[in-house]
Amino acid sequence: MKKDLKYWILAVAAIACCFVLGKAYTYKYRTQQTIIVTGLGETTFDSDLIVWNATLQVETHEVTEGYARLKHDKAKVEKFLSDRGVDPQTVVFSFVSVNKEYTDNYAPNGNWAGRRFSGYSLSQTLSIESQHVDQIEAVSRGISELISQGISIEASAPAYYYTRLDDVKLGLIETASANARQRAEKIAENAGTKLGDVKSARMGVFQITGTNTNEEFTAGGSFNTSSRTKKARITARIEYHVK
Repeated sequence: MKKDLKYWILAVAAIACCFVLGKAYTYKYRTQQTIIVTGLGETTFDSDLIVWNATLQVETHEVTEGYARLKHDKAKVEKFLSDRGVDPQTVVFSFVSVNKEYTDNYAPNGNWAGRRFSGYSLSQTLSIESQHVDQIEAVSRGISELISQGISIEASAPAYYYTRLDDVKLGLIETASANARQRAEKIAENAGTKLGDVKSARMGVFQITGTNTNEEFTAGGSFNTSSRTKKARITARIEYHVK
């Protein structure tokens, strides 16, 4: 009797083990019934906003003289911009910065002998933000005319932006999602099955680079401001159930 009970217990245990293994296999099989694809959305566009910065500089031994010269140079810059049709409301001048300048003194034996006051350096930065991109580009290229008038001015390269980036991003998400579905449907068709609902979806990082450049994508997303014509790119990683 005890022997029969032992066999009975072993049989029940074996059946239970088979049931558990069968469930585990079924679960594993079902979890594998998905297709994971990555869709791509790309587009190019022209910037519609330009930002240009320049700095006026004056060196002098007297602060009052420096202010007068800087005021004179500022007036010439304003006329230069006005003659080229730049809206004065788009031009912002910063406050005047004043710094004391020193030169190093050395003894006849070459040892450093301290510093001597040599004068003042005054500077004032101007910034232009405008949607008239062609106009401000021309202004930035014509800066040599001011230099030829004896004005000490240093200018940076223009920076280019686009004011409707949200629209671009939404459009690219739609394109990337559609591209991902096309790829998934093709895979499902070749596998003799049909595509089901979306199981998960994840958008990649929004990347903006200049066209015809060798810029690399970054983990945080690249954002080009040096190129007027740009390329935007985003990916969509989507997992689909299959029927």
